[in-house]
Amino acid sequence: MAEVDRGRLIDDLQTLVRMPSITGSEEIVADWAAGALLELGLAVEIVRPDLSAIRADAAWPGEEMPRTSLPVVVGRAGSGGGRRIILSGHLDVVPPGDLSTWSHDPWAGEIRDGRLYGRGACDMKGGVAAILAAVRELGASGDLRRLAGELLVVLVPSEEDGGQGTLAAIRAGSAGDMAIITEPSRLDVVVAHAGAITFRLTVPGRAAHASRRREGVSALDKLFVLSRALEADEARRNGEEADPLMTVLGLPYPTIIGIVEGGEWASTVLDRVVVYGRYGVRLGQTPADAEGELRAVVAEASAEDDFLREHPATVEITGGRFGSARVAADHALPVGLVEVAEAVMGRRPALRAEPYGADMQMFVNHGGTPCVIFGPGDVKFAHSADEFVPIEEVATCARVLAAWVLREIGGG
Repeated sequence: MAEVDRGRLIDDLQTLVRMPSITGSEEIVADWAAGALLELGLAVEIVRPDLSAIRADAAWPGEEMPRTSLPVVVGRAGSGGGRRIILSGHLDVVPPGDLSTWSHDPWAGEIRDGRLYGRGACDMKGGVAAILAAVRELGASGDLRRLAGELLVVLVPSEEDGGQGTLAAIRAGSAGDMAIITEPSRLDVVVAHAGAITFRLTVPGRAAHASRRREGVSALDKLFVLSRALEADEARRNGEEADPLMTVLGLPYPTIIGIVEGGEWASTVLDRVVVYGRYGVRLGQTPADAEGELRAVVAEASAEDDFLREHPATVEITGGRFGSARVAADHALPVGLVEVAEAVMGRRPALRAEPYGADMQMFVNHGGTPCVIFGPGDVKFAHSADEFVPIEEVATCARVLAAWVLREIGGG
């Protein structure tokens, strides 16, 4: 088998990072990815589903960013008569945030000390570049033409706000016998992940002039009541977890309030505060299960407060609804991938879980496709200023992916 073409790998990764494909605006990067797969010899289709049909789907996972299209890139190689395996990644990225916090241009793809910097470099254009490099390696060795099954490369939009891109891919036929998503995992194998729902909490108060503040009820004070209840609930939910894959994470199901909005006049007691936050979906839960828990916590806390009892806070679920997912550690997918990765890397990758939501749950829960995460980079650098991915990890990931494809559907 030919070695990974590192020059082309770096070119691909820089090109990807230099396209600011913020969630909701993925058309340009999808067109480029389709062209890259065509150049590598795959049969390529860009699926553009009816957005209204996807939003009406019972499994629709929500969205946070406005969009007018949902371009899904699907590349195919091999024959349809054998098993089908999938390599998948998402093409969308989160916004870069305050540019003054970056020491590298987030859209430049700068390389320093073996790291490529930029928004999405880690999450997860490094993983997409690894998929392209793996397919290129298979093509250069001639193995791509001799596959005894079918390889699908599925590159999707809208992962960052729920996963409707992968849902659209599944509804268009992109399911199979096994799938790997190349999200950052430090080249370990992720066999389970939690999920998350995004909520809007509206907290009432009673307005009054600042000079008569005792005649009013500050919505901010009532937010503190609810915040303490959410903190206690977070401790309870995490304390009840017994699965070692999750307990080792320390806080597998975090709850946060990320946005606080309220007030119209500095000398008026706040009569309304609206906050937006994230609530963890426990392993084995659906987003609807988690929503029920969240609503119960807010209702109970409201019932125990003199003011909120008569003026209860309200909860709405907005944005992404990431379910949880798991593949058994002794399933053929993680077992085979670990064996291949150990042979290629010289170390045995760990089997791990993650506290974040991912498209893995879409393949597992809605596509009937066993799926794991295996990719370059460390998720702690995702969504951060000076996000980066080690180039060597991208190349190593590509080599493992190519070897795994040959293990599963190689034609000999």
